[in-house]
Amino acid sequence: MEKTVSEAIEFRRSVRKYDPNQSLNHEDVKECIRQATLAATSSNLQLWEFYHITDSEILKKLSKACFSQSAASTAVQLVIPVVRKDLWRKRSTANIDFHKQQFEAQEVRNAKKEKRTLKYYEKLIPVLYREFFGIFGFLKKVFAKTTGIYRPMYREVNRGDLRVIAHKSTALAAQNFMISMAAKGIDTCPMEGFDSIRVKRILNLPRKAEISMVIGCGYRDEGGIYGPRFRVPFKDVYYSI
Repeated sequence: MEKTVSEAIEFRRSVRKYDPNQSLNHEDVKECIRQATLAATSSNLQLWEFYHITDSEILKKLSKACFSQSAASTAVQLVIPVVRKDLWRKRSTANIDFHKQQFEAQEVRNAKKEKRTLKYYEKLIPVLYREFFGIFGFLKKVFAKTTGIYRPMYREVNRGDLRVIAHKSTALAAQNFMISMAAKGIDTCPMEGFDSIRVKRILNLPRKAEISMVIGCGYRDEGGIYGPRFRVPFKDVYYSI
């Protein structure tokens, strides 16, 4: 029986050593990746891809690119969430097609909502994501700052801002994945210690793709958890206003 959400959250730890004698069911991990894609994502653009690594030779190469840390070198499988901000046109078009189908299927169409939704993806998203050597981003930043003097204004509009947004969405999906794995009693460890250029080369990724993290997967071995869980006191991070 799978764990509840609360049980899975409590169970999840960053496991850095995996039992080599316990294999992983490929379909179980794949299903957890599917659940990862149900995560919240900015503008529903889903600017991510997930690489599920099971090939032993690729695992060895990736382990080396992760500095041979035990969470990578003992992992039975690896899952690599990749940020694909460069796919914004394709993902925006997919949203447009989906919404058009939904509106056309309605017996009573809401023209105002339809116009607003399609305008968002056809007009606003291109304004936000289109780039030209950083010039558009600079102009958008100036516009946002000036407009913000007089009224509330969205200010995260340049290339760096949108990169952060894409990484945040991908990280939300990665957390979905790890909690889904924990629900099945499978352990994971998200790693930020890796040579991103080498990882991209191993995966044959395009230049504009970015590695969000590398996630080791398996069943915890003895010593896989380094110690009791530490968190700063809840009172130091919780504010009720």
